[in-house]
Amino acid sequence: MRLPRAKSLLHYYINVKALIVLLVSLLALVQFRLWVGEESLAEVWRLRQAIEHQSSENALFKSRNQRLEAEVHDLKNGLEAVEERARLELGMVRRDEIYFLIVED
Repeated sequence: MRLPRAKSLLHYYINVKALIVLLVSLLALVQFRLWVGEESLAEVWRLRQAIEHQSSENALFKSRNQRLEAEVHDLKNGLEAVEERARLELGMVRRDEIYFLIVED
C-alpha cells in the first residue's frame, strides 16, 4: 500500500476547503436574494398585500359605480327620481301640497 505524498494531500485539503468556501458563498448568495433581494419573500408579501388592498378598493368602486349607473338610468327614464331629488335637495313642493317645517328645541 502506497502512502500519499504530503504535497498531494495538502493540495487535496486546499481543494476541499476551496469547494466548501465556494458552496457556502453560493448558499449565502441564494439566501440573500431570498430574504433581501428584488424578488425576495418580503417583496412578494408586500405585493400580495397591495393586491388584496386594491381588490377590496375595486369592489367598493364597483358597487358605487353600479349605484350611480342605476341612478343615471332612473334619472334618464323616470320622472319620479327627478321629483325625489327636487324634494330632497332643493326643498320643492307640489302646488297642492302644504309644507310644514318642524323646529325642535
